[in-house]
Amino acid sequence: MTIRARAVLLGDRLSPDRAAQARVISTAPFAFRKGEGFVVAFRYGAAVLIGLDPAEEDETLALLAGPPAGAREEERIGLELGSGQDEGLNAAGVLQLRELTQAHVLVLADILGKSVALAHYEKEIASVLDAIEPAAGALAATGRIPSARTEILKLVGSALLTQHRVSGRIAFAEKPDILWEHPELERFYARLEDEYEIVERGSLLNGKMSVIASAAETFTDMMDTARSARLELLIVILILAELVIAAATLFHPW
Repeated sequence: MTIRARAVLLGDRLSPDRAAQARVISTAPFAFRKGEGFVVAFRYGAAVLIGLDPAEEDETLALLAGPPAGAREEERIGLELGSGQDEGLNAAGVLQLRELTQAHVLVLADILGKSVALAHYEKEIASVLDAIEPAAGALAATGRIPSARTEILKLVGSALLTQHRVSGRIAFAEKPDILWEHPELERFYARLEDEYEIVERGSLLNGKMSVIASAAETFTDMMDTARSARLELLIVILILAELVIAAATLFHPW
């Protein structure tokens, strides 16, 4: 039997109506049955749909987040059930499972949710790096400090917000709670985590965000230094002007 799993990033945070679902299988993360399939919603904005047909997927996504406001980050993977081989991805990129239990669903959803969220933030950080590069290039070529302090501070804020979401909300290095109840799935989780490089991608994102924060701090420090130098020069000019006026008044009291 072959079904598919689909992970979609619906926003920065999800707050589904828990009371509207009668077939709940988990509360953290919130997961429930939909027809013959499963739906898992994560608070950081990802939803994972497993074993649903396209109509059920569209209905569920509309229920969780409403009509799409724009393009959504998503990932899809095929699942082959009843395989006698080791559980994991084969050469064709299909995930082979002996059976699809609720525990398997929560482990798989944890990996797919983290992966789709990391993919989104990887693009965000790449755009921030692309925005900083021209300023760094101009500084290297001309030695002039970029004057757009506000824009640079916005980039810093964007990087810090992404860092908070990746390390705090997504918690990419943490294992799902279901493994405490089903330690036999540790190997399955480790194989999926390795295939999707969750920890490596999260660590790389944190490294890029540190580079952005360091570059932005350097730019703002240089701007502050230049501003202080201009202020000091203005004070010197005012003092000299005052001395000239005082001397003129002394020698020419008229």
